[in-house]
Amino acid sequence: MAKYQFQVQVVPHFLADQSSPDQGVFSFAYTITITNSGEVPAQLIARHWIITNALGQVEEVKGLGVVGHQPLLKPGEAFEYTSGCRLRTASGTMRGSYFCVAEDGERFEVDIPTFVLDDGERRVLH
Repeated sequence: MAKYQFQVQVVPHFLADQSSPDQGVFSFAYTITITNSGEVPAQLIARHWIITNALGQVEEVKGLGVVGHQPLLKPGEAFEYTSGCRLRTASGTMRGSYFCVAEDGERFEVDIPTFVLDDGERRVLH
C-alpha cells in the first residue's frame, strides 16, 4: 500500500431538465467518491479540472476544496460529493487532479482519470 494515496470514483449524469439543447446548453452532474487508500491521514486542499467539449474547446477550473469542503480523510475513510458543469456540446470529457497534504506535511497530487460526459442520445452521422 502506498503511504500517500487517494482513490477516486466518478459517476457522471446528464441533467436533461437543466439543459437546453436548442440553445447549446448541456448540463451534467458528477458524483465523486474520494477514499484515502493510503497509510496516513490527508486533507484535500484544492482541485484542478480540465473540461473539453466535443468541439475540442478546453476550459480549466482551479479552486480550493470541493463543494466548499476540504475534507480530512483518515486511512479507509471516504468523502462523497456531487457537482456539475455545463457544456456547449452534447458530450465531452473531464479529467483533473486534487492537491492534498498529509498529516505529516507531505504534499501529493491525486490524478482524476478522464471520464465522459454524454447526453445519452444516439445520433446518426451523415
